[in-house]
Amino acid sequence: VQLQASGGGLAQPGDSLKLSCSFSTSIADHYPIGWFRQTPGKERDSVACIPSSSRGYTYYAPSVKGRFTISRDNAKNTVYLQMDSLKPEDTAVYYCATAETAMYGTTCLTRHHYDYWGQGTQVTVSS
Repeated sequence: VQLQASGGGLAQPGDSLKLSCSFSTSIADHYPIGWFRQTPGKERDSVACIPSSSRGYTYYAPSVKGRFTISRDNAKNTVYLQMDSLKPEDTAVYYCATAETAMYGTTCLTRHHYDYWGQGTQVTVSS
């Protein structure tokens, strides 16, 4: 499975950006999806995820809850991360990921469970 993240760029505080992650193969609902982010010298942190067979459930890191929205379009083999009310501390390289093993509940926020990663897209929030 290959993933291609896009949509990053430069934004001002309060702006919105929408990231996309395209998959090389069909993504069925049993594939968990995660967005993570990383800044230099720090570990890759969870941002948001959709667990396997989600039935509409999504999970978010406390720092982005209420501002970011993760979604998937299986017909387009694409997942999205809508980022609103951006803050300077959201500046990072953002990565999408998936796994062949099912994940349920908040387990999908755990980085080391994922098998496949996109190349990352830079998001910079600055005035």
